[in-house]
Amino acid sequence: MNEKYSFGGVVIVALGGSIIHPDKKINAAFLKEFRKFILKWIGRGKRFVIVAGGGSVARDYQKAANAVISLSYGDKDWIGIHATRLNAHLLRTIFWKEADPVVIDSHSKVSKKMRYPVTIASGWRPGWSTDYIALRLAADCGIKEAIIAGSPAFVYTKDPKKDKSARPIKKLSWKEYRKLIPAKWIPGAHSPVDPIGARLAYGTELKAIIIKGTDLKNFDRLLAGKDFRGTIIE
Repeated sequence: MNEKYSFGGVVIVALGGSIIHPDKKINAAFLKEFRKFILKWIGRGKRFVIVAGGGSVARDYQKAANAVISLSYGDKDWIGIHATRLNAHLLRTIFWKEADPVVIDSHSKVSKKMRYPVTIASGWRPGWSTDYIALRLAADCGIKEAIIAGSPAFVYTKDPKKDKSARPIKKLSWKEYRKLIPAKWIPGAHSPVDPIGARLAYGTELKAIIIKGTDLKNFDRLLAGKDFRGTIIE
């Protein structure tokens, strides 16, 4: 378990596309529970900015296009961005009573005043991942952290899928974290916080909290200020 953490009134969440759309099917069962979870915390006075990732939708379309013609990183990124927009509209529809009707799909649409209980955002432009968007929104809105709710439960010393000796890390600095990941952003690549987001946060007071997105009981403990499973990068 990690140490307790205290949030302000607005919570920014980068919800991984692999959580929304794992493999070949939308995780409707999770989304149903996620809606209940968010509504519970709205009832307790929290507001949420949820940034949707692309997940397997992005990767499937990128692979299909690349099988026909060699794609540039820019074209792969645009496919990924449109996948995040599709997932974002799915989330906005799920929260249609609570959410701002406008999906934040560009920086020009950002407002520091979150008037709705839920605001949904997607990818913006090539070279900017949704991790970057979440941290950029935090910086723009004067919020000190973003929750990265994806597949990994922690930052690990090594890739746990490839090396069984990998150990979870509960807390580390952005400088330490950047040594563990690739220096450059590659569309579709996997890391708890991608290089673009990590570069933005490096040298600032921004924090990222890494948790497993499907573990809503742990997510609940985090928001309640209780001990939680995850990593804090600061």
